Amino acid sequence: MNKALLTSEVQEFIFTYKEDISKLAFSGSPFSEISTTELLQQIESRRTIEKKLPTWHQTKKIVYPPKLNLEQTSSEPTAHYKAGLVQGQTLADLTGGFGVDSFYFAENFESITYFDTNKSLSVIAAHNATIFGKKNIDHVAKDGIEAICNLQFDVLYLDPSRRSKSKGKVFFLNDCEPNVPKHLAYLLARCNTLLLKTSPMLDISIGLQELMQVAEIHVVALQNEVKELLWVIHKNPKENVTIHTVNLSPNTAEHFSFEMEKVPEIVYAAPLRFLYEPNAAIMKAGGFQHISEAFKLKKLHKHSHLFTSEALREFPGRRFSIDKVVPYTKKEMRGITFAKANITTRNFPESVATLRKKWNIKEGGDVYLFFTTLENEDKIMLICAKV
Repeated sequence: MNKALLTSEVQEFIFTYKEDISKLAFSGSPFSEISTTELLQQIESRRTIEKKLPTWHQTKKIVYPPKLNLEQTSSEPTAHYKAGLVQGQTLADLTGGFGVDSFYFAENFESITYFDTNKSLSVIAAHNATIFGKKNIDHVAKDGIEAICNLQFDVLYLDPSRRSKSKGKVFFLNDCEPNVPKHLAYLLARCNTLLLKTSPMLDISIGLQELMQVAEIHVVALQNEVKELLWVIHKNPKENVTIHTVNLSPNTAEHFSFEMEKVPEIVYAAPLRFLYEPNAAIMKAGGFQHISEAFKLKKLHKHSHLFTSEALREFPGRRFSIDKVVPYTKKEMRGITFAKANITTRNFPESVATLRKKWNIKEGGDVYLFFTTLENEDKIMLICAKV
């Protein structure tokens, strides 16, 4: 790490440079002790994390790694959420990276040991921890799995790399680095709780098969986009796996939990007065039957994942009042026109793009159209207003 990056003059330049990055690449670094590549890295990476890591973005003398090292980094809201899932005095972060998760774990644990095989990244994380005054994080530039051979921790945390050597996305934990299923017994022998972060692309049923001893799964969405799956693994978990879903927003959070093994019956119905669409976390978790029972809602179709009720209910997702139910036939659709509307399809043979073109509907406005299928297989359009 080049300490010349920390001078007041250079920091001011990094914070205030607003022009196109290519201009700086062409003109070169104005500082003799800092290369153009170093300066470009700081400015580009800082811009990359503006929304994801505002605390890091706004703090002077923070050093940033290449953008590639920031891709898998947790956002601040998700890091803060996962830090509240585990308890104890000691935690080892075996895949430390940029250090965001270690930063938040350090607020709840007496001692954090950060491991990463990337020495330059470890130096950067250690420097930034010092800037933030985090004195309870010990940074070790070693392979975390090997380094804990003779150690014990209350919690072990891993965020395996989600890319194969060919740089293609992978969907099995056995293909990730480190290979957690391969080392599972070894890891559990050295902690009370193992916390694992995985890509939202991982199929939950496949993850359960690979990990075996899962106690809880947390499906974490940020502003209705699923960002990560968190797996809480114990040596002797209870029989039923609990799935917790959370949809984080700046001022609130939608929570819903259910036990996988308990599958309630669903009641189906034609559209009533109100329509409900589960948030993205519940959709990923597959908690459709559980949401129906918990909120006393009826479902439109087994595969539509839309719910209805006569009385308005609280709900972890979007709520709409149904203004009109239109059978999806040429005859019924011919006389209906919309200058603008928001379109959603659920269990419907035509795509949103096809429907917009076919019926000449531009995006936007206050009208919400749901194209879906009922239990009797009839295709319909629901004209709705957001509650």
